Amino acid sequence: MRKYVIGILTVVVCSCSKQDNNNDYGLGGVGAFSEMINAGVKQLALSSPMTASEMDAFIVEAEKVAARHNVKIYRESHFLVTDLFSEELTADKEVLVLYQGTTLDQYHKLKRDKQDLISNDLYNGDERQEIARRFGRMLSYTPQKINSLLAQNTDFRTLADFGIRASNVFLYYRDLRAATDFYQNTLGLELLADYEMATIFRIAWESYVILVDAEKGMHTADEPKTVALALLTRELDQWYQYLQNKGVPMRYQYNPKDGSAHDGFVAIDPEGYLLEFERFNQHEENERFIPELNLSTSINTNIENSPPLTFHGTITWLYYKDVLAMQNFYETTFGLTLVADQGWTKIYQVTNSSYIGLVDERRGMHQFTEDKGVTLSFIIDDLNGWFDYVAAKNSFELRSEKVETGPENKYRAFVGYDPEGYYLEFDRFYEHNDNVKLLNYLGASN
Repeated sequence: MRKYVIGILTVVVCSCSKQDNNNDYGLGGVGAFSEMINAGVKQLALSSPMTASEMDAFIVEAEKVAARHNVKIYRESHFLVTDLFSEELTADKEVLVLYQGTTLDQYHKLKRDKQDLISNDLYNGDERQEIARRFGRMLSYTPQKINSLLAQNTDFRTLADFGIRASNVFLYYRDLRAATDFYQNTLGLELLADYEMATIFRIAWESYVILVDAEKGMHTADEPKTVALALLTRELDQWYQYLQNKGVPMRYQYNPKDGSAHDGFVAIDPEGYLLEFERFNQHEENERFIPELNLSTSINTNIENSPPLTFHGTITWLYYKDVLAMQNFYETTFGLTLVADQGWTKIYQVTNSSYIGLVDERRGMHQFTEDKGVTLSFIIDDLNGWFDYVAAKNSFELRSEKVETGPENKYRAFVGYDPEGYYLEFDRFYEHNDNVKLLNYLGASN
């Protein structure tokens, strides 16, 4: 039995003694793909690879099956080879290209573009990868599927391939002790570590916040606080009442509306960072997001309240001039999955309980600023491997030329920048008395 993975479905062709059996399997694949094309789920699909004689026996019935779904067929004897699939898969074989409208013209244009690059000795690096990505998009693959196929067939990798253990956000304060008191005693977060110049808190299962003494950190307290931290909770009403009673200042009040995609309010922490307490509701723009949120377990705070006040996730909202370019960066360089598209905001999943939100600065709570008093952080398994890959591929600009080791070997880290200037830190924590709680949550394999 031979199995071919071309298109979204896996088409199986049995090495049977009867040609009719082979055709039945192949025609089933053509029928399924044709239905998907006609429904607008796929733009282009491919049959299983066949020899010319096998194709002679197959194509007549295949055309009939495709026609039932208003789909056309093109017999391709010189298949477009890209880094999505092994070249051996279609060597000396033919395939059928299934399509509607102008898709076949696009396919031929892609073949010509590849040949032009080869003729000019430019079919390498980013240009070669983009040919594969264009073909993947034509096949209606997700960015994650394209990334996966490229990783199978080339040395391409994303951050996700190096093991994202948790996400983290660094905030910077003039009065670290006052900020620590607010997050520990007003918000009720668990203090995991106190490095004197920084304190680490747990918000959700794989989501942390680090408060930093601005005199000792990478950012100053005077830099624009171009970030908002969404705290996802199932007790939105209770949180609002509790924080009102505590006298915590509000940027936006709680005003829930029937049928809204999400409800919430925005509180202000002691030095001006915005904390968005938020609940996402069943809504068409959340159809991919809600199932993920339902899998996240709430973490109790230490606040005495009935019912308990909890958090089950975070979204770090970042503000950009070119959201489309940033989508490409976080999908292709980091390998993150888009879980909610609100038009002017795009939400990407980092872990089971942490997300990044890309916001069009023309409509968000902040506008774009060159300097930003925040660092986005990822705790990863293979820190050295990711650094070596980024440095070799020039994936993004690095702030340092090597992985740095923290005081007393508590952690190792390196820092880079995303295309619009947000600091990106990548960390791995090690055994130390100050890290006992943190490592317990991160897991023994860290």
